[in-house]
Amino acid sequence: MITVVGIGPGAAEYQTAAARQAVAQAEILVGGARHLALYPHFYGEKKKLDADIDQLMVWLEQRRYQQVVVLASGDPLFYGIGKRISASFPPEQVRIIPGISALQYLCAQIQQDMNDIYLTSSHGRSPDFDWLLAHPKIGMVTDKVIGPRKIADEILARGQRRLLVIGENLSQSNQRITILKPEHVASGDDMYDINVVVILNER
Repeated sequence: MITVVGIGPGAAEYQTAAARQAVAQAEILVGGARHLALYPHFYGEKKKLDADIDQLMVWLEQRRYQQVVVLASGDPLFYGIGKRISASFPPEQVRIIPGISALQYLCAQIQQDMNDIYLTSSHGRSPDFDWLLAHPKIGMVTDKVIGPRKIADEILARGQRRLLVIGENLSQSNQRITILKPEHVASGDDMYDINVVVILNER
């Protein structure tokens, strides 16, 4: 059985009981270096993920009769590896345990409801900012190419009055949440760490 486990925004207290139980019962734990480091007391086999997802599917196929847990940041089906694994194996061979996404966590921290929010990701994608910024409320998982500064530039190019909520290293000891106007993001020299962004109309 392949179990894809959403481990939430990062801190252990935001993992579900089902996630912790699945890890405890695993024979093999698969994840990025940062994910695996969360389980120093797991003594089964560990496999570090790399960018070759096709090869990972082959590797999982060879081990599908073992108890394999694949760790995913946030929620596995929110721009995560859960979609690829569920598309690659029959449903009876896969179990997906949802987790709290970083955007859910950020909205809770700023007490912003998620009604009518448009959720997206810039990981390996080139968003259509004309279409995207037609929405009044947007949540975006970012990457190193399209992050807060690029988003701010696109907002300013369209003359919009917005606020950017930038959440870095969420739920970690070095968490930082800042609320800025786009012009302050675009003109600043901050280097933003692993982050997600919520874009709101300026109030």
